[in-house]
Amino acid sequence: MYTYTFKPVKGYWFTKYLLEKLKEARGCIEITLDIGISTKRVLVERGVLLIDDYSIKINDVMPSSYDRVVLYEPSGRVYEVVRACPKGFYKLKVVEAKTAPTLEISGIHMHRITGITPWKDSELKVRKLKISPGDTVLDTCLGLGYTAIHSLIRGARNVYSVEIDENVLWIAERNPWSHRLVNNNIMIYRGDVTDIVKKFDTESFDKILHDPPRYTSSTGALYGIEFYRELYRVLKPGGRLYHYTGEPRKHSAPSIVKGIGERLRRAGFYPVLYDHRTLGYIAFKPRKSI
Repeated sequence: MYTYTFKPVKGYWFTKYLLEKLKEARGCIEITLDIGISTKRVLVERGVLLIDDYSIKINDVMPSSYDRVVLYEPSGRVYEVVRACPKGFYKLKVVEAKTAPTLEISGIHMHRITGITPWKDSELKVRKLKISPGDTVLDTCLGLGYTAIHSLIRGARNVYSVEIDENVLWIAERNPWSHRLVNNNIMIYRGDVTDIVKKFDTESFDKILHDPPRYTSSTGALYGIEFYRELYRVLKPGGRLYHYTGEPRKHSAPSIVKGIGERLRRAGFYPVLYDHRTLGYIAFKPRKSI
């Protein structure tokens, strides 16, 4: 088990929302170049964006589709934040003009985006976990890091997060909303969390946030009784676990979601309660008897 050094890539981020504004602009305007995190005053002249020491042709940073993000690096390298490989097609997907994007892998979103933003989705999961100031938190699946970041915002002292997929890390390093992962209180581990969890001491964590990828044959171990028992082991007595389930295919949802709850109880968690707002279970590790 080794700590992964998160390496955020600097630059300017362009979306269709931004490009529509730039095409109509003349002179000095205020825009966001990091998908809504901040604003900057720039000059637009004859289809060219003048910012800092850079001159960027607007047509050169146009995304190929409405939901993609183009990154302009200080070196002058321009590309869409996407990655195609045998594992799938990874895309940083913008959902609104000025809010955190989501990660899409082979057409599957890693956050809820219908009627809610990815940032708010992550915030609600962390709020449901009721993280208190000083808590030590295990965030089992890093993704873009939003739940780890929200855990710190709510007062967590330390957050330990794990990511198995190098492609996810590559996308996160090119997502400005993920750059707050560069924090001494966030430890990122590269590897399989079902193995890494075994290396943590018993009763190490006050809270655990388990937001795994959708249930498939390749992710089944993240929903298995053996893994749940390890999560129970490393959680302190009186601690809480939040386990996102989502809404699987309607014909199979009842059995999948019900099975998750049953396995959590068999692992020792009690009570185990389903939250319909965040689409996940809250499970508790009972306090030790006196």
